[in-house]
Amino acid sequence: MENNKNMTTENSNQLICDPVEGICGIPDSSTKTKNVTPKTEKSVKLVYFTDPICSSCWGIEPQLRKLKLEYGNGIEIEYRMGGLLPDWNYNSGGISKPLDVAHHWDEVSVYYDMPIDGDVWLEDPLNSSYPPSIAFKAAQMQDEEKAILFLREIREMVFLKKKNIAKWEHLETAAKKVGLNPVQLKTDFDGKARVFFEEDLKAAKEFGVRGFPTIFFFDNSGNKEIVYGSKPFAFYEMAILKLNPNVKKSEYRKNGETLFAKYQSLTAKEFSELSGTPRAESENVLNNLTNKGYLEKLTTKNGSIWTLR
Repeated sequence: MENNKNMTTENSNQLICDPVEGICGIPDSSTKTKNVTPKTEKSVKLVYFTDPICSSCWGIEPQLRKLKLEYGNGIEIEYRMGGLLPDWNYNSGGISKPLDVAHHWDEVSVYYDMPIDGDVWLEDPLNSSYPPSIAFKAAQMQDEEKAILFLREIREMVFLKKKNIAKWEHLETAAKKVGLNPVQLKTDFDGKARVFFEEDLKAAKEFGVRGFPTIFFFDNSGNKEIVYGSKPFAFYEMAILKLNPNVKKSEYRKNGETLFAKYQSLTAKEFSELSGTPRAESENVLNNLTNKGYLEKLTTKNGSIWTLR
């Protein structure tokens, strides 16, 4: 396990997430929002504070992916790491040991209708979410788009495949899969990426972030909207349209072949959100594509995910 003691740990975050509010929160936050206006060439910039092991962040993947498909030409998304689990030297919100997280993850999996297997916390528990967060910052140093693929890959590893993504062996495997240079990733992981992660932690305090996911929406005139927690798609769309009512919504083909060409893996909830297929029918559509040899299906105790062959 990497040594994370030198990282900033003021106001330790809590792993327990409130499904109703859709947030993995920070207890007793007294931070004040800094007056910042990030610049972007697009009409609206999103600053997304997240964490690789935040179950509520996994819960908004369907909405976030749809947002990119429909408004990707008019928005820019900047990913920031929040540092959800510094270590286990605290007791917060009823979560004081890995065993507590296992049951909690199984509960939120049902609530968000996104597959999560909490048994990783029984079989190979993480000591911290800092290593995968730092690895993401290292991935960003190489390639922003591949970094986002890397984040998705390590999330699938921890939420569905019960892999301890605080271990370098799994981070290296994910890096290779998405086309990152693992040697360079390790060099940056041990070096500059840690500084960038510290900057993200500092930015979270300056922005007044109280939990994850939190998305700040900005236009170039300094106007701001905030969506706090996991919310229905309309909340994110409305935040964009408030800042720029003229942003153009892109049309896209909603069949399975097109969606899997864009996103290599989809859950039934994601496919339903992106395709407009009723949730009750989405699994049948995906299973039919699997039977035809187009997809591969991975089933966990709390749901499945389908991947392009």
